[in-house]
Amino acid sequence: MASSFITALDIGTATIRVAVAENVRGKPVLRLVHREESRGVRKGAIADVTEASHAVSRVLAEVRKAAKPALKNLYCAIGTPQAKVQTSRGIVAVSRADTEIYQDDVERVIKAAQAVNLLPNRTIVHNVTREFIVDGVGDIADPLGLSGSRLEVVSFVIDVFAPHVKNLMRVVELAGGRISGLVWAPLVSSRAALSRAQKELGTVLIDVGAGTTGMTVYEENKLIGLAKFPVGSGNVSNDLAVGLRVPVDAAEELKLSYGYACAREVSGKEIIELRKFAPEAKGTTSRRYVAEIIESRLAEILEFAQEELKAIGRAGKLPGGAVLVGGGAKIPGFTELVKQELKLSAQVGGTSPGAFAPGSGEFSGYFEDPEFATVLGLVLWGAEEAEWEARRSLKNFKFELKSIKDLFRYFLP
Repeated sequence: MASSFITALDIGTATIRVAVAENVRGKPVLRLVHREESRGVRKGAIADVTEASHAVSRVLAEVRKAAKPALKNLYCAIGTPQAKVQTSRGIVAVSRADTEIYQDDVERVIKAAQAVNLLPNRTIVHNVTREFIVDGVGDIADPLGLSGSRLEVVSFVIDVFAPHVKNLMRVVELAGGRISGLVWAPLVSSRAALSRAQKELGTVLIDVGAGTTGMTVYEENKLIGLAKFPVGSGNVSNDLAVGLRVPVDAAEELKLSYGYACAREVSGKEIIELRKFAPEAKGTTSRRYVAEIIESRLAEILEFAQEELKAIGRAGKLPGGAVLVGGGAKIPGFTELVKQELKLSAQVGGTSPGAFAPGSGEFSGYFEDPEFATVLGLVLWGAEEAEWEARRSLKNFKFELKSIKDLFRYFLP
């Protein structure tokens, strides 16, 4: 029997986020959104299974209180930057004499695209279709029912370091959860934060976490680029801790209170007393100096993103601009720096509440928070995988059919 609950789990470098949703008339309704401090995770990958499992256990204890059955249907984000993205092409001959393309032809060509060379200890986690090609005619989203003698597909094949996946699964299972799906994090954050119109126009989504940064690029409603970088907003805090000689916790607080991503827009006369953030610290610093440290690290992250955009020929050419999500998106002035570095319009993103059924109002604040785009995107991803909407439509169709039959029985002798 299909589960009526989905649990989305995002185990980040600094924070673990979880969301529980229930199927209500084919759409998810949030029943829990919670976060805890992360442990045993380094740059998005599990580094210490014991520490990580203790932290995840605390999170799943909250899930158990909200809905115990939800523990049996977990979707987890894979946050490791040790991922490789290959563009692959599969080609098959259409099997039937009438040359009509059926589902088994589509499955065969997708499987053919997945036949790529992998290094030892690598495992494929996604085979994302970009487009189908029928007899040389491309840009086809769904070839079912079309006629042709040759079917091709162009896909993104994503593979990751297998031990990272095994450690993630082990941590969740030790904590008492059962995994239904693993999804590479950059894919789900764009599921939550980008509208169809943005994907059609051409938009890059940049997800800045504590230890890693992911990006996806869409154009004409197709995924055309994706990447993950081993640097995030936690590196900004570390740089401030070193530069100002204060603890990392104090640097994080200072970053959010006085930080700004564009140093040229900050007055050099504004002085910060370091003792406000760390009692043992001595002296003062200028807010301009803090901004220079922040800008330097964020500019490095954007340089990675710009190189990826250049590689696919979209640098400065995306009408939809850039959408920022993740905890790092909250750094003041970040959108201005993106405009300066990427030469694109920029905005901080959130999650569209329209994808959720009415009844999630208690958690409405999380829709606007860019930090929760990945975990809420996982909920939507899981609902699609479980075909909640499709099952509701089928149920309604059966009900309507039964009603019509009852109506005929009433009038017929």
